[in-house]
Amino acid sequence: MIELRTPAEIEAMRPAGRFVAETLATLRDETRIGTNLLSIDRRAHELIRKAGAESCYIDYHPSFGASPFGKVICTSVNDAVLHGLPHDYALRDGDLVSLDFAVSIDGWVADSAVSFVVGTARDEDLALIDSTERALDAAIAAATVGNRIGDISHAIAGVGHGDGYSINTDFGGHGVGRIMHGDPHVPNDGKPARGYPLRAGLVVALEPWFLQTTDELITDPDGWTLRSADGSRGAHSEHTIAVTADGPIVLTDRSWLGVS
Repeated sequence: MIELRTPAEIEAMRPAGRFVAETLATLRDETRIGTNLLSIDRRAHELIRKAGAESCYIDYHPSFGASPFGKVICTSVNDAVLHGLPHDYALRDGDLVSLDFAVSIDGWVADSAVSFVVGTARDEDLALIDSTERALDAAIAAATVGNRIGDISHAIAGVGHGDGYSINTDFGGHGVGRIMHGDPHVPNDGKPARGYPLRAGLVVALEPWFLQTTDELITDPDGWTLRSADGSRGAHSEHTIAVTADGPIVLTDRSWLGVS
């Protein structure tokens, strides 16, 4: 069921959005060559406890997960792009890292993701990350009253296809509110002027993710981590946004922290 939020409820979601933004900025700043993925998870857990927030991931067990996730952040590296289960791995020079983080504060959820390279970056990795970020910007710009879900999907695909990437639609954006994953589903490709009409009060997480040379995924033995089928790298950018009569509000905006 798609739920619309009142202006007061959208305001009540801001603390969760700010905390998610701050946490991702902190983790990105602290992540470098040699950082262990388990250390990232421990640091995120520490920040959650200090804020009095609740993890949306640790007990999360959807149909596509082999077991409860058991960690508080997704850490996807190189050819892993989604649902990366933190494990004992120390980051190496040139690794492409995607961090995906969601919490609940006072019963309201925010969800966001960022991708970056530690150490020496390959041009093709920077181009891939930039493409997901521009696709996210295009998606946010399309999230206006009077448009439809298909307009958001089409905006994402316009950037991705324009940059030469094929696009998987199995996983994409989703409704956010009292739970992390709700209706509507927002695929990363679609036809304009199709789908659910965007109304004031709709809150969704928009999350373009692209792989360099494929749109096919395989699942790791851990039952969670999704990787490209051909070993090519992936990137993932995500914000939680609210559709309002005055335009979209990015609840997980990090720009006020001086970072993208």
